[in-house]
Amino acid sequence: MRGDTMTTFIHTADWHLGMTRRYLSPDAQARYSEARIDAVREIARLADSEGAEFVVACGDLFDSNHVDRQVVARAVDALGAFTVPVFILPGNHDPLDAASVYRSSAFTDRCPSNVRVIDSAEPVTVGGIELVGAPWHAKNPGHDPAERAIVDLLQGPTRVLLAHGVVDVLSPDAHDASVIAMEGLREALDAGLLAYVALGDRHSATEVGGDQRVRYPGTPVATDYGEVDPGQALVVRIEGTEVQVQAHRVGAWTFVRSSVRLESLDDVEALDASLTAIPDKPRTIVRLDLVGALGIGEDARLQAVLDDHQDVLASLTVSERGSDLVVFIEEGDLHNLGLKGYAHDAAVEVAALAADEGPQQDAARDALRLLYRLARNAA
Repeated sequence: MRGDTMTTFIHTADWHLGMTRRYLSPDAQARYSEARIDAVREIARLADSEGAEFVVACGDLFDSNHVDRQVVARAVDALGAFTVPVFILPGNHDPLDAASVYRSSAFTDRCPSNVRVIDSAEPVTVGGIELVGAPWHAKNPGHDPAERAIVDLLQGPTRVLLAHGVVDVLSPDAHDASVIAMEGLREALDAGLLAYVALGDRHSATEVGGDQRVRYPGTPVATDYGEVDPGQALVVRIEGTEVQVQAHRVGAWTFVRSSVRLESLDDVEALDASLTAIPDKPRTIVRLDLVGALGIGEDARLQAVLDDHQDVLASLTVSERGSDLVVFIEEGDLHNLGLKGYAHDAAVEVAALAADEGPQQDAARDALRLLYRLARNAA
């Protein structure tokens, strides 16, 4: 590998433009979609501020090859914000097949001249660096895409490999033919055939195998619970054989999943306080696993808390699968409502259905919660 001049570039991947989330309201979905476009423009600003010579985007820029034409048009418009070359590698969500979004007129007719889709392993030279790509041509290539791209490399210029997929040391499926072999990457790096491996596919920012020369930047806008350090792009600097990588924040959405035990009204109020303390509610998606046991009055307060926060958070849901919250009805609960006659008799009947594990249990509990809240408000 030759050359001692420093090269700086941006490494990003997994924009997933056009992604939808069924649990988001139309308003929240619109903001979520806009945030993904905003992140693209923020990456362009980062490239300018860091003096990057080019940008590599390693797969899954689009959530699928069948996103709406408007999504493609807005993406191309955002790509126009880049003042340096941008190299796009098709991934498993947007492979370069016959239906590829990159072959559509919506993309090709408006694509800026500084944007190039990597369609083969043919090296591309930019800023003293040779880029070697491993594009996906199908959703399931059936082989290690990176291995085929580097198998014939010889000693030469400073090279960066652009690849997309799961590295075998991170894959739960050791028999998947499409995983990328870490051993092959490390051998190419140690032999000086590659200086850096720019990966895409994993939504968590990841340094693979403790080697900072093999990196996933993660998705620039969080897509699900459990992702580690999403919302970033990487600034990579290569000088000779030395590689420096620095993460920069480009996106702000957050997914939060919490397991909460509720046994008393104090626990419900503590949950209210924790939700209130969330700093950026319009861009925060929360899923709760609720466990424990509450009386009907405490449960009514819980529903009021959830309703209030659902109005301001991007999304707040209670997981059915992860929750095990028992609502019990004590003898004095209905008496304390002050109901008489037919109303009291109806409440007793609904309470019996709510206590039973029959098909009407959930509807009965909802009715009882509403009754409890109405009676309390009227008192």
